[in-house]
Amino acid sequence: MAGAIIENMSTKKLCIVGGILLVFQVIAFLVGGLIAPSPTTAVPYTSVKCIDVRKNHHKAKWLVPWGHNHCEKLKDFDEAVSRQIEANDIVFAVHIPLPNKEMSPWFQFMLFIMQLDIAFKMDNDLKDNAEITLDVSLAYRDNVFDEWEEIAHAIEIRRLKCTFGSPKTLESEGRHYDCDFLPFMEIGSVAHKYYLINIRLPVNERKGINVGIGEIKDIRLVGIHQNGGFTKVWFAMKTFLTPSILIIMVWYWRRITLMTRAPVLLEKVIFALGISMTFINIPVEWFSIGFDWTWMLLFGDIRQGIFYAMLLSFWIIFCGEHMMDQNERNRLSGYWKQVGPIAVGSFCLFIFDMCERGVQLKNPFYSIWTTEVGTELAMAFIIVAGICLCLYFLFLCFMVFQVFRNISGKQSSLPAMSKARRLHYEGLIFRFKFLMLITLACAAMTVIFFIVSQVTEGHWKWGDITIQVNSAFFTGIYGMWNLYVFALMFLYAPSHKNYGEDQSNGDLGVNSGEELQLTTTITHVDGPTEVYKLARKEAQE
Repeated sequence: MAGAIIENMSTKKLCIVGGILLVFQVIAFLVGGLIAPSPTTAVPYTSVKCIDVRKNHHKAKWLVPWGHNHCEKLKDFDEAVSRQIEANDIVFAVHIPLPNKEMSPWFQFMLFIMQLDIAFKMDNDLKDNAEITLDVSLAYRDNVFDEWEEIAHAIEIRRLKCTFGSPKTLESEGRHYDCDFLPFMEIGSVAHKYYLINIRLPVNERKGINVGIGEIKDIRLVGIHQNGGFTKVWFAMKTFLTPSILIIMVWYWRRITLMTRAPVLLEKVIFALGISMTFINIPVEWFSIGFDWTWMLLFGDIRQGIFYAMLLSFWIIFCGEHMMDQNERNRLSGYWKQVGPIAVGSFCLFIFDMCERGVQLKNPFYSIWTTEVGTELAMAFIIVAGICLCLYFLFLCFMVFQVFRNISGKQSSLPAMSKARRLHYEGLIFRFKFLMLITLACAAMTVIFFIVSQVTEGHWKWGDITIQVNSAFFTGIYGMWNLYVFALMFLYAPSHKNYGEDQSNGDLGVNSGEELQLTTTITHVDGPTEVYKLARKEAQE
């Protein structure tokens, strides 16, 4: 009777905890959907054609498209021909932001893509696999009357991928090619109010520079930055979740250190997962509001990579610890075949990120995708990482199948036990299956919301209520994985409750002093979990 009461209390508390976590999960989605604006904003810019006929003009001054001391402008290239202005004396100038606006550190980053307006002309046709050479410079200032200060200058080459939908005849002259967007620039902070981009297309027929690229009419840029309102909501979530995970981590490790035994491997991995989640949560982004930290994008990628590598490792070890026998269990070396692909895949993605965003710390105009060698190298890293991910999921699916088969096979022995002891084992098995179900649901929700955010227009409108789908995806999934880690440490923290010798030797049929688990544990004081024992015996058989 006592065992049944204990298990009922356990199930009731587990349901209460699950309900509370579900409420917080709904709140996380609503915060992004109803409070936060769209995560990013895209702003189109059309360059202004400026004239600079002086020698060494780039080093002499910056050409501003409008405002104080604006440049002398060209309406179009026909005017340049009539005035005998050479291509090397034309500068495409773009001022960021648009007139009467200011940039803000709350925008966090700037990403620019380029689109070229290229017209067909019989005597100046676009060659196959043509490459365009760009002499680009980036500057900033914080006052409209200050001098521009250079941030970066580079000479970049971009491959043109264009198609022409009409026959190349005299009647088609003046029609534009359909060209793919080109990666242009990415900078990891927005520390200044105003930015200026100067683009030159140097022509050198002897060296074949910018020859056979067609007749370029205009250069257009699309600037993408994070919305300030979303940044504030994001920072608030990080600030709230950081102490929450830290508190449960301290509580969890304190419960482990009070045990008479050393921590088992699963407990160590759960704690490491909590550390990696905390590493993501710590809101160091607050400092980016006051400091020009261009490395924040790379740092964010590294933090996410560490967490996901730790999460994938946890799933493997979690399944393995419920399947292997006593000799193989509780040793990290026993999982090298499964954890190896995670390490190799993570390393490949890290190298790829360093080759892209690492180089952009010095040259924001750099892109690994602009050259054939860079593209092949990037694809090689991504393909290897993809193969490792596929191998990992094959291992994981096999291990999950093995665990459920072992536990289900051993359930046939439960009817022979006393009622109280049988209820106790059934509760433990239920918790294991419950956690596996939650894990599957979290992974499925991540994939589903990612797909929805990609195929929808970015928001749903129900009457007077507008739901920002993309913002809800970011805040909801971020909150979900925090709640997942929180639940892991709460459910797997060792219990110190003992129900005495009478109960142990009576209704439960267990040894004196053997600890019973309630809502916050599956691990016993002196040894492996009872689910471990059941699964291990089945594996040995």
